[in-house]
Amino acid sequence: ERRTHMLNIAIIPGTSRPQALNPQIVSWVEAQLAGRDDIRAEVVDFAAKYDPQPFHLSDKAAAATHFGRLAASGWHTCSIAMHLVADTFLEGSESFASPGIAYIKWPQPVRPGDTLALKATVLEARTSSKGLGIVRWRWQLFNQLDAEVLDLEATSLFKP
Repeated sequence: ERRTHMLNIAIIPGTSRPQALNPQIVSWVEAQLAGRDDIRAEVVDFAAKYDPQPFHLSDKAAAATHFGRLAASGWHTCSIAMHLVADTFLEGSESFASPGIAYIKWPQPVRPGDTLALKATVLEARTSSKGLGIVRWRWQLFNQLDAEVLDLEATSLFKP
């Protein structure tokens, strides 16, 4: 069952381990792309600026590829996920950096009109020797058919 709620990622000062974070905390956030008139233009605009491959730029060009129709760039998909994370989980937190991503996968394309749901799972939470909060977590995006369209593992740093 998908439940929308905030995932508390604040680091509690004076603790040896961020008590606000428990491995396997899972939270869902919904993103409504369906019914937005501008989403097709957004997909094409993003691709034109950052990932100008034919299947991201037009239905006609995409029809001649394995995608069969317009597909959002994987980097656009990552941007959507980042926006959801920033607006929810990171809102009001002391997040300040990320040393990187362990892996990223795009199992299925995002299409104009899709409704996306973000699942965030905390895999590990600890405090560094310098007192920084370190969170390793997995972000997964699913479309309205429950097909996974993004899977990544990120590490985020938080000020104490």
